[in-house]
Amino acid sequence: MTILQDLEQRGLVNQVTDREGLEALLNEEFITLYCGFDPTGDSLHIGHLLTIITMRRFQLAGHKPLALVGGATGFIGDPSGKSVERSLNEEDVVKMYSERIRSQLQKHLDFTGDYGAEIVNNFDWIGEMSVITFLRDVGKHFGVNYMLSKESVESRIKNGISFTEFSYQILQSLDYLHLFKEKNCRLQIGGSDQWGNITAGLELIRRKSADEEQKAEAFGFTIPLVTKADGTKFGKTEGGAIWLDPSKTTPYEFYQFLINTDDRDVIKFLHYFTFLPAEEIKEYEQKMQEAPEKREAQQKLAEELTAFVHSKEAVEQAQNISTALFGGGDVKKLSAEEIAQGFKDVPTHQAGAEEEPGLIDTLVEAKLSPSKRQAREDITNGAVYINGDRCTDLQKQLSAEDKIGGRYTIVRRGKKKYALVSFK
Repeated sequence: MTILQDLEQRGLVNQVTDREGLEALLNEEFITLYCGFDPTGDSLHIGHLLTIITMRRFQLAGHKPLALVGGATGFIGDPSGKSVERSLNEEDVVKMYSERIRSQLQKHLDFTGDYGAEIVNNFDWIGEMSVITFLRDVGKHFGVNYMLSKESVESRIKNGISFTEFSYQILQSLDYLHLFKEKNCRLQIGGSDQWGNITAGLELIRRKSADEEQKAEAFGFTIPLVTKADGTKFGKTEGGAIWLDPSKTTPYEFYQFLINTDDRDVIKFLHYFTFLPAEEIKEYEQKMQEAPEKREAQQKLAEELTAFVHSKEAVEQAQNISTALFGGGDVKKLSAEEIAQGFKDVPTHQAGAEEEPGLIDTLVEAKLSPSKRQAREDITNGAVYINGDRCTDLQKQLSAEDKIGGRYTIVRRGKKKYALVSFK
């Protein structure tokens, strides 16, 4: 099976400029392809993951991926999919975002061997370009009517679009032209919202090649927008985006997000986001139909994707935390790092300088009990737990043996009211 056939079987091909021509090229030789990532934030999110994984699929098939960090286009902002103008970031912010995205991309692609991935930054060829050069050598190849017909522009005309964002498609087209000439890049991939920008790049390559009497053979395709069965966008939650940066979304949170995938979506997502063969995914589909309560397909999705984004060790940590919190496991067996991940959203009480704070005072100071009198009643009635164990000792003090990893004690009142006591 060819790479293009595999992508189609997985439902990952949305639009292709020349399906037969691209397949013929892929069958004849190993090619260079690229996908761009603009530094509009300090981390990529799970919505970017499908294009990264698609690049990795091409690499496993012997092709060379270029991951483009938009150090120049990040100053402008892509109007695609946006109803209002983006706010412009300062130069130092864009550079910082660019470096963070570069470091994330380096984790997910293979940079070794003849077809090792490369990271390129379009600031290297756009940053020093003069306005005259831009207008004469590039701008003259774009008709205003052609640019106005692009969906990213057309959808914004009524509400207004600045010349800055209007020119974005020219800059992205210039990226493709540069990589086509300098890196022999023959394919650009992107999300479905990038179709207009991709085809504009192909048009620029065609026009410039005609001027220079060269043969232009370049292609573009887009992957579908990932939506859930309820119609909402994949990767969006009430708490915000699911980030690839573990300091913004912990591996445990990432794992739990995937574990909670709807039954209606999980098989599709296994095709999209994992490297499992179709036969194995079919087996998980059968398991889901026979015993949906076991959620084996969701567990496999969470394991595969968490390992890809973070590590196999992160999967084990996430599973340890999940077992301790939801599977009747012993929280005392968790490491301090696992406690920090699993109880990230639990109110944290910073213990004072006192080496062994009293339980009654801790309950009040952590706002688990409204008063010392109530705290005594809670303890006497057996409603207070320390690291999962019931405590009825009114004289109890939190000692070294109560500190998990020497740093944390989990105090619970009733069934659901938790506090994480953190020790310096």
